[in-house]
Amino acid sequence: MKKTLEGKWALVTGSSRGIGRQIAIGLAELQCNVIVHGRELEHTHETLEIVQQKGVDALAVGAALDSEAGVAKLIAAVEGKEIDILYNNAAINCSSTPVFEFDQATWQKIFQVNVFAVTQLCNAFGPGMKSRNWGRIVNVSSGICDQPNLAPYSVSKAAIDKLTRDLAFEFKDTAVRVNAIDPGWIRTDLGGPDAWESVDTVLPGMLAPVLVADKGANGEYFQAQQFRFFE
Repeated sequence: MKKTLEGKWALVTGSSRGIGRQIAIGLAELQCNVIVHGRELEHTHETLEIVQQKGVDALAVGAALDSEAGVAKLIAAVEGKEIDILYNNAAINCSSTPVFEFDQATWQKIFQVNVFAVTQLCNAFGPGMKSRNWGRIVNVSSGICDQPNLAPYSVSKAAIDKLTRDLAFEFKDTAVRVNAIDPGWIRTDLGGPDAWESVDTVLPGMLAPVLVADKGANGEYFQAQQFRFFE
């Protein structure tokens, strides 16, 4: 029997294209209602249309995550919705630079989108999951290593891994599960044209942390490419 998420609401950040779009589509195919997010509202229209064709409720929100105010705009836009699944997918990379030449502005920009926005969203929606005793928080990580020329990005993802484990412990006695997942090196705007995998290969694996049992994996690190035949 195919698992279903009927009646649940998921917020997928950065779902106007790329990996986020695939996640939104995969959730909709499991009958999950989806909030599509992009930096600009007009960028979300194509994903929104695809998701709606799956027969679920959906809405789109435009909000930049590069400031506290931008994240607050996203949170305010979904006020009144009980967010059951928070999929923190949105992230930005940096230009390849000798490791000692990154300025503080670059570090701050990367951490704002990749880490601080995630903590702000978890603060907004985590308590509701805990009070309802059900939820899934999925943080997109990365397998990047040994690339000091991309240090701000790789360090931000290391921070996400640690945040995931700390949040998981907070929810350990509940039916809220918090896990991280590495989608693999994917040919997207962020991954670049030389990446190993096409974007469609992230499914069905990116759904695995959402479909864990209520007392299942928590604070774990998934790899989407290991679930190519996941059902």
